[in-house]
Amino acid sequence: MIQKPRIKPGNACFSSGPCSKRPGWKTGVLSDALVGRSHRSKPGRARLKEAIAKTRKILEIPESYRVGIVPGSDTGAVEMALWNLLGARGVDVLAWESFGFEWLADVVNVLQIDDAHAITAPYGELPDLEQANFERDIVFVWNGTTSGVKIPNGDWIRTDRSGLTICDATSAVFAMLLPWEKLDVVTFSWQKVLGGEAAHGVIVLSPRAVDRLSQYVPPRPLPKLFRLRKGGHLDEALFYGATINTPSMICVEDYLDALNWAEALGGLRTLISRSQENLQVVSEWVDKTPWIDFLAGEPLERSSTSICMKIVADWFLALNAQVQSSITERMSLLLDTEGVAYDINGYRNAPPGLRVWGGATVEANDLATLLPWLEWAYANVAMEQESG
Repeated sequence: MIQKPRIKPGNACFSSGPCSKRPGWKTGVLSDALVGRSHRSKPGRARLKEAIAKTRKILEIPESYRVGIVPGSDTGAVEMALWNLLGARGVDVLAWESFGFEWLADVVNVLQIDDAHAITAPYGELPDLEQANFERDIVFVWNGTTSGVKIPNGDWIRTDRSGLTICDATSAVFAMLLPWEKLDVVTFSWQKVLGGEAAHGVIVLSPRAVDRLSQYVPPRPLPKLFRLRKGGHLDEALFYGATINTPSMICVEDYLDALNWAEALGGLRTLISRSQENLQVVSEWVDKTPWIDFLAGEPLERSSTSICMKIVADWFLALNAQVQSSITERMSLLLDTEGVAYDINGYRNAPPGLRVWGGATVEANDLATLLPWLEWAYANVAMEQESG
């Protein structure tokens, strides 16, 4: 049996959402939050405008694009885009993990878009991107949060497209370069790569998406929380500090703290570098550890944020999926009980495995310290299985 490691990670938060707070975060950073104040007050509106401006600056979003804060986390932002924009032409949906399949179900079953085409792949793989027809609207995630499979670049997206590209980038922004000129709608939430508090989303619209909103009236009633239009045109106030419903000013303050931290580090390139370093730490360990591998088969498609792994030992593969799931859950529970890793069991709809967050708020040395604990937990469950 492997001896229990003596050193624990300084931060045991490896959850894939909500994700770890930035290094050094304390509740005191929220002391200036405008609690008890209206978000419509002059100071409240200023805080929201500052959050939008810093988001644009750090992510290097073109000035011609609109950036707005919306309700409902990334889910709300994606749904808002789908309900407002789809139906003007046919839709291709790329899906290879849980959230992509959720958007596919919305397009086909909820919005009931007649001319919808699914381009899919199983967990661990990326679909054939060349099948995407850019005469149509394209809906896709950039990084598969539940599979650890990302799109490596935007080369496959045509610049002369007729349709819109609608991208759920919630576990990619602040950790991967996005080709903004090829993306018409981008959505994300604060709770992912920068470790912000949940319930708020961000939607980014290109000029092409704004044109669609101005010219196309969807054949469906829109709930108030989804309405981007006012008086037949884009509601511009939403992109200058107004919000559809009441935001939490504590959450806004927390997001501003994360943005200020990112800016002080050096901005987007530094954030990307930190996440890549985290992936490298795990990759070097996986390469020399025979019982584990990445769920993503292609190295260029492996996410540096939602790092998903599978157990490949023969004894484990001989078990049925239900037993496999109970074993990875047992590993996760052991690590949770020891206070070395919280919430790292694989996503409930994904193949049984482990999922460790590697975004920029996670320190590489904490990941390196975690790895011997993974070996310890594995040895324990393997021994239990052998004796049981």
